[in-house]
Amino acid sequence: MTVKAQMARFAVVGVVNTGTYYGCYLVLLGLLPYIAAHVAAFVLSMTGSFFLNSYFTYRTRPTWRKFLLFPLTNAANFVITTGGVYLLVDLAGFSSRYAPLVAAAAAIPITFVVSRTIMLRPDHGVPAAERVS
Repeated sequence: MTVKAQMARFAVVGVVNTGTYYGCYLVLLGLLPYIAAHVAAFVLSMTGSFFLNSYFTYRTRPTWRKFLLFPLTNAANFVITTGGVYLLVDLAGFSSRYAPLVAAAAAIPITFVVSRTIMLRPDHGVPAAERVS
């Protein structure tokens, strides 16, 4: 599969993941402060994103190793979006309902590059017991 096709599939997964994140965020926003809602929604959507990117974007088998490394794909995303949410809400006066959508846009290119590197990394000799099914 070409990098261009992977980018297109990554974008589709990104839309689904953003919808999942935002839906969870709105539900949790009624129960938690906005930063706690953001963190919890982020973790839930990241787990779904791992499986979607594994099977759909990169067409690779998920493994525990990749699953454990996958949060690195979102480390920069997390820092950018969390900082962005804080800056937009507390300093710029944006609504806490819409700030995460604005903040997420800046992290997309970095997330793709790191995600592609981790997901396409060869798993030489990874036993079947280490694969995530």
